[in-house]
Amino acid sequence: MPLHETARAKINLTLTVLGRRGDGYHDLESLVTFADVSDRVVLHPSLGCRITTSGPFAADIEGPNLLDRALVLLSEADAGLLLGAVELEKNIPVAAGLGGGSADAAALLRAVRRANRERAGRIDWHALAARLGADVPVCLAGVPALIRDVGDRIEPLEAPRRPPPLAAVLVNPRVALPTSRVFAALSRSFPPPRPSWGEGTDSGGIDGLLACIRVRGNDLEAAAISLQPVIADVKAAIAVQPGCQLAAMSGSGPTCFGIFDNDVLAAQAADALSRAHPSWWIVRTRLS
Repeated sequence: MPLHETARAKINLTLTVLGRRGDGYHDLESLVTFADVSDRVVLHPSLGCRITTSGPFAADIEGPNLLDRALVLLSEADAGLLLGAVELEKNIPVAAGLGGGSADAAALLRAVRRANRERAGRIDWHALAARLGADVPVCLAGVPALIRDVGDRIEPLEAPRRPPPLAAVLVNPRVALPTSRVFAALSRSFPPPRPSWGEGTDSGGIDGLLACIRVRGNDLEAAAISLQPVIADVKAAIAVQPGCQLAAMSGSGPTCFGIFDNDVLAAQAADALSRAHPSWWIVRTRLS
């Protein structure tokens, strides 16, 4: 039987760059949650390892698909694993700061784990995810978390530190922005450490979360805007919508999110933004 998995868009509510490592990567700390909008991954066990893509953003995938790399690493990890054909429905924009490719790879790992229940215990799934990319481990976990180092240290958040569900709008101006370009444009001066979510400076609930996001921000935003100035226009367009509590960029951009008082106001904002900017990708969602 086919195994279906959702690959939810990853949202970086905060993103702090702590410094550059000797290996060229950067140490990060980020508060991550997930949106209801998602790609769809279907594994057909034992039908041969091939990947087919569909969906509104399938044509935007360039170069080797991360799903191909995942299948290779799975075969190397255990030659006896039952793999198969993979269908990817690509609904999340590519190179958008939403971790779409990472979410897809994580969804495939979960599907293969389900297909191989007797062998799954032999695989270090977290380590395998980390080899695929910095965002894959948190996407594999699929729950709000603080991530550190290059993304491989994950601290899933439980109550009372777990961020509350949030009414939100996601907006992408339909320009691609590879993460490597943003880090290349990043200033080499790094900010001093700031308190993490839940470390005594937050009042709790949505108000505390919003205060934390405002204080910590996204250290990649200035670099991303220098490469794609339209990001500043997207943020400004979200921020002026009635009921918007905060607008910020996710990940390395260019997608921005707005947090709203409730789902009704988020839906109204999405409609208004769609009318004003018909060429942008705009969705109402919930973050959780």
